Amino acid sequence: MSKKKNKAPATGGIVYSTDPDWSPQQASSEAETLPPAQQRLRIQYSRAGRGGKEALIIMGFVGSDSDLADLARQLKQSLGCGGSTRDGEILLQQNDKEKLIKLLQSKGYKDTK
Repeated sequence: MSKKKNKAPATGGIVYSTDPDWSPQQASSEAETLPPAQQRLRIQYSRAGRGGKEALIIMGFVGSDSDLADLARQLKQSLGCGGSTRDGEILLQQNDKEKLIKLLQSKGYKDTK
């Protein structure tokens, strides 16, 4: 029995179209990551929806998901805390906002509040 190759066609799965002017859309590439000096990160303290646990949420990152995950990993290691990334935001399980701001500014994120 042969294995099926699960490769999607360049047409996005469309095999046939009755529209004579139809053309396949170009594959969208990931968002290009801005340099840290041009990023405008905002830090928000939150306890909502976490069973009373404190968390800091970093919003405003412009770039690819892999770069966001790398930044989150570096921050978690430097601060010694847990966290995650979701919907373009970094969630850190800690409450030391001043230490986080200093760490981000040392990484080149100058416009951080």
